[in-house]
Amino acid sequence: MANGKLLRKLIRSGTEGDLDAFCGVAKQVIDEERQKHHHLLANDLEAILHGRQCEPSTPVIRRLLPSIPEDRERGIALLSLREPARDFEDVVLSRDNLDTIKEILREHNREEVLAAHGLRPSDRLLFCGPPGCGKTLTAEVIANELGRPLAVVRTDCVVSSFLGETAANLRKVFDFAAAYPTVMLFDEFDALGKEREDGSEHGELRRVVNAVLQMLDAYQGRSLIIAATNHEGMLDSAIWRRFEEVLFLEPPTTAQLCRLLRVNLRGVRYDFSPEEVTDRGWFKGDSHADVERIVLRAVKEMVLQGGDLRLRMGHLEKARRREEARKHRAASG
Repeated sequence: MANGKLLRKLIRSGTEGDLDAFCGVAKQVIDEERQKHHHLLANDLEAILHGRQCEPSTPVIRRLLPSIPEDRERGIALLSLREPARDFEDVVLSRDNLDTIKEILREHNREEVLAAHGLRPSDRLLFCGPPGCGKTLTAEVIANELGRPLAVVRTDCVVSSFLGETAANLRKVFDFAAAYPTVMLFDEFDALGKEREDGSEHGELRRVVNAVLQMLDAYQGRSLIIAATNHEGMLDSAIWRRFEEVLFLEPPTTAQLCRLLRVNLRGVRYDFSPEEVTDRGWFKGDSHADVERIVLRAVKEMVLQGGDLRLRMGHLEKARRREEARKHRAASG
């Protein structure tokens, strides 16, 4: 439990309505719990703090709020801003992908050295892979490492039924990216960059793809742009050349599964080794998100049972069966 001094500061700042002070002290409490290896509690507190629906917790994000672009016809925001909270300890990547990301971060952290030689850091990345394999999480880690907000483009809001409005919305988003340093994530990018030769698509969407290509070509902004897709086969062939780095994020290997289990079991006492779990063939073919969901379900079961709070293989097995049933219902529905 956090020390009395921190708790007094936390309650005082909350009752006085000092949001910045409250968030600062809350982060100290979270850091203290993590140092005590109470990782599960720290993660829960972090999720509560950053999942709040009220005013964003950092001055940087608050300053950017008035500048968030909106759809002209509907008056809805075209992107959302998040304070990144996850770091390299929270993500499991292949060695190649990890090395690529660290090299990109090195370029941005030494941007002035590159600029002195007329060079720019890589600022257009494409993440490909099936759902739940860490594309959004990796974007958040990059934002956290660079100390920038994560700007998530709301693709459903960018795409408009009004002729020419989608391209206009894209222009607003790229203008924002050019003006303010963020890590900007275009999730479900295939909705904007679909193959133009697809006969089922109408002329308006082909014009959107053309607009995306032109904006990517001309981009010289302050943000690092990340496009993510679950359907890379649907992308127009010309899209690929506009990205300086392409990363394929796949379901975890057996070795990565062991690391992923250790990440998700931080702060939890358990009486088995991750290798014992993978030796049974559990989680084979599952995504990172699947593993996280199953472990969380198993931990809930352990807590609700009470008694000795130690996670056992039986908890994992029960949670895994529930996940299989959920997938079966989703597939048959």
